[in-house]
Amino acid sequence: MVIHLQGRRLVRAEELARRFEVSVRTIYRDVSALSEAGVPVAGEAGVGYSLVPGYHLPPVMLTADEVAALFVGGEMVKQFTDASLSAPMGAALDKLRAVLPRDRQDQVERLARQTVILGRPGSVAPDPEAQACLRPVQVGVVQRRVLRMVYRTGSRGDDTARDVEPLGVVFYGGAWYLVSWCRLRKDFRHFRIDRIRQLEVLGETFPVRPDFSLARHLDREVDQRDAVPARIWLAKRAQARARSESYATLVEEKQRDGGAEFSLYSYSLEWLARWLLVFGADAEALAPDKLRELVRTEAERIVRRHAVKGS
Repeated sequence: MVIHLQGRRLVRAEELARRFEVSVRTIYRDVSALSEAGVPVAGEAGVGYSLVPGYHLPPVMLTADEVAALFVGGEMVKQFTDASLSAPMGAALDKLRAVLPRDRQDQVERLARQTVILGRPGSVAPDPEAQACLRPVQVGVVQRRVLRMVYRTGSRGDDTARDVEPLGVVFYGGAWYLVSWCRLRKDFRHFRIDRIRQLEVLGETFPVRPDFSLARHLDREVDQRDAVPARIWLAKRAQARARSESYATLVEEKQRDGGAEFSLYSYSLEWLARWLLVFGADAEALAPDKLRELVRTEAERIVRRHAVKGS
């Protein structure tokens, strides 16, 4: 509570109650306890509480989880905002690193080397509730500890148990992915973190892979796939859902007809065609021509299947 008060000029009891999820009556008791403990809290009925000018807590040391959260959040701000925010955030992250003890600095450096954030302004951030495994995954990456997990291969897929060696985390297409060496498949694999059903950070560590570079690995992944440029139109009401579901980054080009045109790269035009049909008239395939043909063919199949019998 003192930290909260120290960062603000004046705070009402109701605001403190909401912040700490307690009753206003509990806030009154806690403020009284702080005053008895020697913390100079000034309060006025109907106005709010504040700390007496000149009073400050000693510097508070950040935990490893707090440092990781600030670093990842700062990197996302730098990536998804313009220079008015990205430049000050970069400077703030540098200052944060400078005041950390050496072991925390080393953790941040390892996390920075093994974290890649891809995308453009306007991309949708992942659902926080679906990212509960992100922090344990980061721990595995930084400490080179084997992860044991139960992973769902798709929205309707089967759950499989795997032991993996975590090598990095990547954000793209509105979701976080774990890049790792999968001991089950004996190959590098990308796992969407919100599809991890169970996760355990094992005590077993794995050796450094001196020939592995996360940046080079991602470049090779792109080169090895035949990514096809495509253009689509999405109605405004469909755009938030499309950004959250798309595996590709949607880059807005121009607005028209109550929506906007987007460019993207797709590794499967067949999948893209079926996905666009989910939005009905709120989506249109613009290019390439093959994509439009695939949408039309699939739509005709749907019409035939739903034809009224006897007509």
